[in-house]
Parts: sequence; C-alpha cells; structure tokens
Amino acid sequence: MPGLIGFLPWIVYAIIATSDEWRWGAITGLVIALVLVVRDRRAGKAWDEMVIESSAAVFFACLTVLSLVDPHSPLTPYGPALVNVWLAGTAWGSLAIRKPFTLGIARTMTSQEVWESPRFYRVNAIITTVWAAAFTVAAVSLTLVLNAAPHATTLIIAIKVLTFALPAVFTAWYPKHVRRALAK
Repeated sequence: MPGLIGFLPWIVYAIIATSDEWRWGAITGLVIALVLVVRDRRAGKAWDEMVIESSAAVFFACLTVLSLVDPHSPLTPYGPALVNVWLAGTAWGSLAIRKPFTLGIARTMTSQEVWESPRFYRVNAIITTVWAAAFTVAAVSLTLVLNAAPHATTLIIAIKVLTFALPAVFTAWYPKHVRRALAK
C-alpha cells in the first residue's frame, strides 16, 4: 500500500521517542518527513497525494522546536497522544473541507475515469473517517493511559499498533469489498 509510506515519520517517532527523550524522535520524524516531501515533489507528486507527509513535516517542525526550547515541557509524557491528536485533526480537517486525505493517494491507484464519481469520493470519505476515528480513539486512550499509568508500556504499544493496523487493514479491504459488491 503506497500511501502507508507517508506514515513513516510517525512510526519512527513512535519507536524512538520516549517520555524521557522526545527530542531525537521529533528531529528524526522531521528529517524523514522533509525527505519524503522533497522526494515526492521531485517525483512530480501533487500536494493532495502528500497530505500525511506534509502534515508530518509541520507537526515535527513544531515538536522539534518545542522539544529543544522546553525539553522538560509538561507535554513531554503525552507525545504519543499528541501525535494522534494531530493526525486526527488532519484527517477530520480533510473531511471538513471535503478533501479526504486518502483521495490523492487513491487517485494514483485508479484510472482517471473514476476520480469524479460520487462512489470514489464516498469510498475515500469512509476510509478517511475510519482513520480519523482510529486516531481519535488512540489520542483519547493514550491520554488516559499516560495520565493514569504512564509506565504501562505494553498497553501503550498495543494501543499504537491496533489503532494503526486496524485502519490499514480496512483501507486495503474496503475498496475491494465495494468493487465485489458492485460486480454482483
């Protein structure tokens, strides 16, 4: 799934960043996001194909500045939740402006004649809604866990993995399901 490479900065941040040292995670996320944006633009990708990468560049630029200016910020332990708050805002925001973030990615995997169809838009709106809901659930769950049991590492990892893997699986399955239903 080509669109998942855009999540690389977020995934690397989740692996590197810890509550004690989030600076390296933020810096690494920023570098990866910038590399992806530059690489994709040089390859001729449109901005709507790079919503997640562009969003990552902005988020990690802000987080890098914050982590360097105030490394002991009270937000430090909530890094994993902040990531999901930002991603939820990106996904919900793309839906609010009627440009689901998956639309540009999906256009690269489909023929141009389907791009303007209401069904194509609806499929992408549903997929983006699933991602937005997963990011929201992750943000709330991680905030609660990090507040109540900040050292519950297994639970924190489980939340991160499930709230990424489930929408990724849905993203791969749903368009195929719609095509099969239409073929009947």
